[in-house]
Amino acid sequence: MKQNKGHIVVVTYPLQGHAAPMVKLSQKIAEQGVKVTFVTTEFTSAGIAESMGDGERFRVVSVPDGLEAGDDRNDQRKVSEGVRRVMGGELEKLLLVKDNDDEKVSGVVVDVPLGWALDIPKKMGIKTAVYWGSTPGCLALGLKIPQLIEGNVIDNQGKQLKNEKIQLLPDFPAISPTEYPWYHPHNHDTQKAIFQSITTIVQTIATSDHYIITNWFPDLAPSASNLIPNLLPVGPLLSHGQSSGSFCPEDSSCLSWLDNQAPGSVTYVAFGSTTRFTQDQVAELARGLEIMDTPFLWVAWSGLTNGSFSLGSQDFMHGLGRRGKVVDWAPQEKVLNHPAIACFLTHCGWSSSMESLVSGVPFLCWPYFEDQLYTQTCVCEKWKVGLSLSPAQNGIISADEIKNKVHRLLSDHTIKQNALEFKNLALNSIGQNGSSTKNLQYLLQQIT
Repeated sequence: MKQNKGHIVVVTYPLQGHAAPMVKLSQKIAEQGVKVTFVTTEFTSAGIAESMGDGERFRVVSVPDGLEAGDDRNDQRKVSEGVRRVMGGELEKLLLVKDNDDEKVSGVVVDVPLGWALDIPKKMGIKTAVYWGSTPGCLALGLKIPQLIEGNVIDNQGKQLKNEKIQLLPDFPAISPTEYPWYHPHNHDTQKAIFQSITTIVQTIATSDHYIITNWFPDLAPSASNLIPNLLPVGPLLSHGQSSGSFCPEDSSCLSWLDNQAPGSVTYVAFGSTTRFTQDQVAELARGLEIMDTPFLWVAWSGLTNGSFSLGSQDFMHGLGRRGKVVDWAPQEKVLNHPAIACFLTHCGWSSSMESLVSGVPFLCWPYFEDQLYTQTCVCEKWKVGLSLSPAQNGIISADEIKNKVHRLLSDHTIKQNALEFKNLALNSIGQNGSSTKNLQYLLQQIT
């Protein structure tokens, strides 16, 4: 049994896409012999606590989210405001020194949207780090915001003033204004709010002496190491058979179904927990899966549509069952590493993208919003491990477009080879002597 080597408090923002990689980060920290207290809100903690258990070196602590029982927890503005009201006091209670040296907190890692909370451990003399859960390019863009405003490329609310691409990193594609993570042309208030949030978050990073932890590996973005001091890529963050940090119950029956499919034949379809489609788009997606004549596994969870459209209705499911399987939620890492998987039809969320890269699975990109748009550009133009889907004039991605791009992707040997090369780079980085492993060990030496 390893001797405890410190006690780290990890605080996550209460969204699935934030909590899952931070659970995996916590697991990696615990594997190094460090005790971890994982802090999330009461509303989101139940599923995590149940799947993680309360082990010797990992425990889940829930705190209030500042909202009333009937409040809409899908309203991220309300959630953010509520968490900000109560999290500071709750975190301070956790950080009070205990009599038992084993309980004494030596370091705190916070999710970057909660960067404002770093002042609490800092004033108590506790060492700190920030987890940045997005792309290298979006970090570079955020750091450039003052220059973009000064150069009249954008105004101080993020509005585009010049229609030009910006080179973010020497070895990355230039970003277009429509790929800015705050780009919401039809909702100025939303665009302004996201821009202000990103500006505040990046200011926290740029003006602090905290360590910055990222979910990528150094070989993926070598030039990103020069963006800011104390940047430590520790990815890909993986569960390795432990809890994936999912809020939803995972349907493992899909793994048995995959066992009966031919190697390299199945299209895996999943869009994370924030993507929302119209009913017309979901119906077109279903038709595309039906006509593409290859097997598929579709994570069609109940929140995917902007309405009451039933994904499980008899009419909707007619014909799909002959060739594919539909589940509410899937154990994604295990799915992506299954030999039957051929490609991943994905929203390009950053955690999903890293899981696909380390699995060597080519992408079919269908981004929804924010950093996913630029991730698509990196996947298709920089890393060349996937293809993008093109909507019709009505904004709908057609069934024929889905079928044709899947067939094209499955026959593209160059993309498949590139995907395998990135898989090897990613696996090497998290190996015993890999660069990401060494970065994590260095971090723990500094904050424990």
